Amino acid sequence: MFKGCQFPSAIILLAVRYYLAYKLSYREIEEILAERGLSIDHSTLNRWVIKFSPLLACRARQKKKPVASSWRMDETYIKVKGQWLYYYRAVDNRGQVIDFLLSPRRDETAARAFFNKAFEQHGLPKKVVIDKSGANALALHHLNVQLWLSGRMLELIEVLQVKYLNNMVEQGHRKVKGKMHQCLGWKSDEGASNTLAGIELWTMIKNEQLDNPNGLSSWEQFYGLVA
Repeated sequence: MFKGCQFPSAIILLAVRYYLAYKLSYREIEEILAERGLSIDHSTLNRWVIKFSPLLACRARQKKKPVASSWRMDETYIKVKGQWLYYYRAVDNRGQVIDFLLSPRRDETAARAFFNKAFEQHGLPKKVVIDKSGANALALHHLNVQLWLSGRMLELIEVLQVKYLNNMVEQGHRKVKGKMHQCLGWKSDEGASNTLAGIELWTMIKNEQLDNPNGLSSWEQFYGLVA
């Protein structure tokens, strides 16, 4: 993973974790590292986050515990290259991260793409709580029709449109929004999606969603993803 890098993996992981875990900008991390005698430009830190966050998130998925069968799903706005994109996200009724997807559109096609991505790892939920979005409701309706036509009536998903039940997932948007405002909007689709993958990875670690038989701390679990 770190082949060809100028700095040791321990330094790279430390810098990436600082950015994903705390309300620190790249320039602030640059200053912190400078106090330790490390001269690393903020643009290099940005490249590290974009490069290594999705790789670490992919490894974390292999250790992810099952989520509950009751989901809360919502979407929010994310600014990328001066344009607003849509960030789909779902948690279960305990606040555990299920999945996320960045999309240029907010419609049934985007909602179905998100649900299919979530179903691929976690299977079908028994219940999904959404807001008043007609596109999300239509996507789930058509998914239920497919289940019915394929003879899987017992697997039909209960759909609830109750706004206050979605407070849990809406509160989870705060960290993502904070990072977006901090960098004045991401400059590329890759930068946005990869950074978001890292942010969600750290959230999953803090939520104790990864298998951790040895009782490692949050940062030890993060560093252990490269083992």
